[in-house]
Amino acid sequence: MNDQETLYELYEAKAGDTWDSIAFDFYTNEMMASRLIQENKEYADVLIFEGGELLGIPELDEDEEEDTPETLPPWRQNSDGDSV
Repeated sequence: MNDQETLYELYEAKAGDTWDSIAFDFYTNEMMASRLIQENKEYADVLIFEGGELLGIPELDEDEEEDTPETLPPWRQNSDGDSV
């Protein structure tokens, strides 16, 4: 954890939401689902949300925003190797 206070946006889950779909909606990167789970441990065992659960969506710092998984297939990367 860093010394700065993490800023959050509250999100009310919809029926059928999953961690990776929420991560994609907020960060355009399903790989950030683990970050969401880490910040919402009380829902860590949920695979598919029923709807109505309030989740904290952390704002990413610059280092996290720049992290692009090296395992992305070529069609998910732009010419610089970053995710699209």
